Amino acid sequence: MTEHAREAAVQAALAALDLPAKVALLAGADMWSLPANEEIGLGRLVMSDGPAGVRGEQWTPDDPSVSIPSPTALAATWDLELVRRAGRLLAQEARRKGAHVVLAPTVNLHRSPRGGRHFECYSEDPLLTGELGAALVSGVQDGGVATTPKHFVGNDSETDRYTVDVRLDERTLRELYLAPFEIIVKKASPWGLMAAYNAVNGPSMTEHQELNNRVLREEWGFDGVLVSDWTGARDTVRAALGGLDVAMPGPATVYGEHLVKAVREGLVPERTVDELARRVLRLAARVGLLAGAPAAVPAERLPARIDGEALARELAARSFVLLRNEGGVLPLAPAPGAKVALIGAAAAEARIGGGGSAQVFPTRVVSPLDGLSAALGSEVGLSYAVGADPRTFVPPAGFPGRAELLGTDGELLGTAATVDGSVRWLGTLPGGVAFDRLRRVVLTTTVTPERSGEHLVAIRGVGHYRLEAAGEPLFDGVLLPEGEDPAAAFLNPPERRFALELTGPAEIRLTFTMPEASAFSAFGLVSFTLGHAEPTASADELIEQAVEAARAAEVAVVVVGTTEEVESEGVDRSCLRLPGRQDELVARVLAVNPRTVVVVNAGAPVLMPWREQVAAVLLAWFPGQEAGAALADVLLGLAEPGGRLPTTWPAEEADAPVWEVTPTDGRLAYEEGLFIGYRAWQRRAGAQPAYWFGAGQGYTEWAYEGLEARRGEQPGVLAEVCVRVRNTGARTGREVVQVYLATDGVDRSRPDRQLAGFAVVEAAPGECVTARVTVPERAAQTWAAGRGWVTRPGTYTVEAGRSAADRPLVLALEVGGI
Repeated sequence: MTEHAREAAVQAALAALDLPAKVALLAGADMWSLPANEEIGLGRLVMSDGPAGVRGEQWTPDDPSVSIPSPTALAATWDLELVRRAGRLLAQEARRKGAHVVLAPTVNLHRSPRGGRHFECYSEDPLLTGELGAALVSGVQDGGVATTPKHFVGNDSETDRYTVDVRLDERTLRELYLAPFEIIVKKASPWGLMAAYNAVNGPSMTEHQELNNRVLREEWGFDGVLVSDWTGARDTVRAALGGLDVAMPGPATVYGEHLVKAVREGLVPERTVDELARRVLRLAARVGLLAGAPAAVPAERLPARIDGEALARELAARSFVLLRNEGGVLPLAPAPGAKVALIGAAAAEARIGGGGSAQVFPTRVVSPLDGLSAALGSEVGLSYAVGADPRTFVPPAGFPGRAELLGTDGELLGTAATVDGSVRWLGTLPGGVAFDRLRRVVLTTTVTPERSGEHLVAIRGVGHYRLEAAGEPLFDGVLLPEGEDPAAAFLNPPERRFALELTGPAEIRLTFTMPEASAFSAFGLVSFTLGHAEPTASADELIEQAVEAARAAEVAVVVVGTTEEVESEGVDRSCLRLPGRQDELVARVLAVNPRTVVVVNAGAPVLMPWREQVAAVLLAWFPGQEAGAALADVLLGLAEPGGRLPTTWPAEEADAPVWEVTPTDGRLAYEEGLFIGYRAWQRRAGAQPAYWFGAGQGYTEWAYEGLEARRGEQPGVLAEVCVRVRNTGARTGREVVQVYLATDGVDRSRPDRQLAGFAVVEAAPGECVTARVTVPERAAQTWAAGRGWVTRPGTYTVEAGRSAADRPLVLALEVGGI
């Protein structure tokens, strides 16, 4: 009845609109919102980036957000209920920030480990990705907030993402890349979806009639809004006919007056505009913005308030993957008076998230140094050494400042406080200043040095800058971006640095002059950073200091990781090596302290040449704002590292089954077909990965004792599987039970096995528990051109275990054809 009332209100609102008013619903009014229409009782609908936190309409430290672990970290939990709770927290944050749509989750696949945005995606496996994505969508929408799973489809790397034409066969498209979106649409009914920048087999995804209209809407039954990625809509007629409901951002888009003209000239039927507008009104109704339409989740049914900091800490600890633990060095149990050495630049300044639209500014960040210091207290000696700093950019100046917004004639239009050297305004300007009046931004701060000597001052941004220190000019010129991707220029701008001799406080003034035009000029973007770094010892001296700290300690914890330049939206990775001299640092520390624990602070695979020599390897991903608190919990055994790898990690770059992410003549061919990730590794002779999909240890041991399977009785269910596992260790623990379905190997066009289901169980020492896993019929199906999904008959093997390479329980399952 509620759904009927909502649709009736949508129809009534639509009937009251003329053509220009209907078209006005289909494009952004500004950077983040769709316009209100008071005549039909339609409110302003606000969207916000949100894979790892909800930013709202402001992208600034002045408007902080709860920062949860990166999507690869969430995927490593393999825990659907936990991910659903994370979604509810995102909805809570969205409501607090006045946002109605969260632009998440990102469910593209880890095709190649070089994908620069993989930290924002989940996995190499479509089933795991789809189930996790459905859980997050359900959680967000439990809170009355819409989602837009993205990027539909084929945005699996960043190089030339605006223009690349992804080429792949229909079977690969269906069985791998469309599969996560299909699972999410059918299980979670998302209220929105985001179209990718790229093309697939010719048409751009904002114009793809076959995939957007026939597959997504007609075949899967998607009734939500399809929104463009920002600036992704390029052609009025093709976008409208291709099913693109909303072109973002605005107000300058391919819709508006252009679409009105196209309808009046007969190029686009008005009934097409009606359908686009109907879906936008339905979205508004679902989130409570259309008069007379009951919201999908009334206020009295919203979930109870969530403690964001506590959940962020739990998510991080549960995501950590223990890859090695020789001699049970973890958990640590330092005696009073013991010494622990903490080493690494990321130990003091944790990398909590990847670069780009996933980034938010939290109210606080608990670094590993903070977390361990608090947990160990005064009874254990904790020393810290940088060791090796992999950053190639100078960090933002860590001093508060003041930004002045000046007009064409130098008049003061407004001011804003800054918490560090970062200025980032997107969509709106402080104090409501009109973007078309802004000519210059002057950032002023006072650098108070901790030590005298040669400091570094840097500018990072695109455009014209003038830098002055203590009244003396250091630079007056232009910084230009590389490439043609405007988002990449914004997210990964160039840097210029300068030496500055300081003996005391000095005022630094950085003036940014607005460009005449840019890809973002129509909706308001100002983004630049004033960087500052204190004098420091040489790289050799820093490593020597770390070695001495490790030599004097009972255990050394070395935190290594990637940097913003390595893992970020807009760029792919050139290599998988840890940046800088971090590998050398680990080797040097290990040489003087065999009890070396390495914590890897990265969102995607990195090479670890020392992995079989160190005492322990703990993968911490990008762990969000509670990074250090969660790390202390796990290192000291207050929490178990519950994560398992959602993606296979190679031992060497040359071993990666798929490497190429750079288009040739504008095309990127997925020549590997179905064989990515573990599906490819299990066919390779010789080379083995460093760590298989699904791998990970805990602080207890498990025995796999029994496996049963019976054919499913419900439509779409192939089998119901029960796996009995026993906790044979001395601690309560959690286990991720994984079920794979293996073929007979006769048809070599099919993977040897694929993940068919999973479950998380918990047991006390000695306790036996049963994991119940539903295997979908799709696990035994392939896509056949002209026939659709076809069940392949034969004898399959149901395998249960701890990873794609560790499957101790097996049984045969006969499957008939359909």
